[in-house]
Amino acid sequence: MATAAQAAAAAFLSFLCSSPSHHTAPSSVSLGATPVLPVSLRAAAAGGPRLSSPLRGRRISAVTAQLPTAHPEVASGDKKIRWSSRAVRSFAMAELEARKMRYPTTGTEGLLMGILVEGTSGAAKLLRANGITLLNVREEAANVLGKSEMFYFSPMHPPLTEAAQQALDWAVNEKLKSGEDGEVTANHLLLGIWSDKESAGHKILASLGFDDEKARLLTKTAGEEAAMSPR
Repeated sequence: MATAAQAAAAAFLSFLCSSPSHHTAPSSVSLGATPVLPVSLRAAAAGGPRLSSPLRGRRISAVTAQLPTAHPEVASGDKKIRWSSRAVRSFAMAELEARKMRYPTTGTEGLLMGILVEGTSGAAKLLRANGITLLNVREEAANVLGKSEMFYFSPMHPPLTEAAQQALDWAVNEKLKSGEDGEVTANHLLLGIWSDKESAGHKILASLGFDDEKARLLTKTAGEEAAMSPR
C-alpha cells in the first residue's frame, strides 16, 4: 500500500508543480485556525530511500528538517531527532488528501487521513484493526468540517492549521521527553492528533471509537517502532 501511496504522491506533486493554482478558501469550510505555512515535501513525498544529486546516497531521513517545526534546534540536527520515512510520507499524503477534499488548509483530519493512506505504520495498522478506515475518516471529516465547494481547488501545499502544527510539535516534544534514540514516528503523530480534544482529528477519532485506552496501547508501541524504523 505504501508503494501506491508513494507513486501517487510523486505523480500528483509533479502535476502540481506544472500547473499551480491560486484560489481563495471556500466559504462552506470552517476550520477556525490560523494556518502555518509548511515547506515543500516533494522529496519526501516520492518516498524513495535516497535523495537525488548532489545528496545522492543519503537516506530519506535527511529531509526531516523540512517538516514544519517549532524547534529550530531539532531541525538543525543538534538533538538528533529525526522523523521516520513513514511519518514523512504520511505528512505528504496529508497534503494530497486536503487537496482531494478541496480544503484550503491541512488540518489534523488531513494528518489522520495521511497516516491511513501511507498505511504501513503501526498507527495505521492499529486504526484499521479497530475499524477506522480512510473512507470512514473522509466521511466524518465532511460531517465535522463540512464539504467544500465543487469548483474550488486547494493551494499547491495547503498550509497547516494551528492544530495540525501543534500535533507535529507535540510528537517532537514527546520524543524529546522520552530521552530515547530513534525517530519520531507516525505513532507519535497520531498521538499528537489525539492530544488536542478540540481538534477535528480528535473529534473524528472519537466518533469512530478511538479512546484513551487505544492511545495508551499506541504509546507502548511508539518506542518500539521508533527503534525499528529504517534509517
